[in-house]
Amino acid sequence: MPEFDPEGRLRELGIELPAAPKPVASYVPAVRTGNLVLVSGQIPMRAGELIARGVVPGQVSLERAIACARQCALNGLAVLKAEIGDLARVTRVVRLGCFVACGPALTDHPKVANGASELMFEVFGERGRHARAAVGCPSLPLGAPVEVEFMFEVE
Repeated sequence: MPEFDPEGRLRELGIELPAAPKPVASYVPAVRTGNLVLVSGQIPMRAGELIARGVVPGQVSLERAIACARQCALNGLAVLKAEIGDLARVTRVVRLGCFVACGPALTDHPKVANGASELMFEVFGERGRHARAAVGCPSLPLGAPVEVEFMFEVE
């Protein structure tokens, strides 16, 4: 196996990327400008359905929200692969933006975001370390508890 093989790493982890989710409104899944690919916000869809709905932690537990962020990251990788063809072309995960549907008492946004961030490190190693924002908001599209957007540097 080559030294840098993120798709091989996914197989080692027992992860199969889903099909790239289709946009739910008027936007494109990814935009490439120069050596950057920006992936639109991904919600925790699996097989065309949200895996959870509601606010954290009232309707969705913290643990479930972390799993949702991980699913968002898998969807983001699926979109990226559809855009660039091979995840080995990633030279750096630059930034993640994680949005958590929650009330004002929640302060664990970073823990939720770790669901996506840790997957990036598992798959890309040091190339997966990134800048990040974790933000609370009152609601997200379709009632999703988490949404994650991405910026990747590619060759």
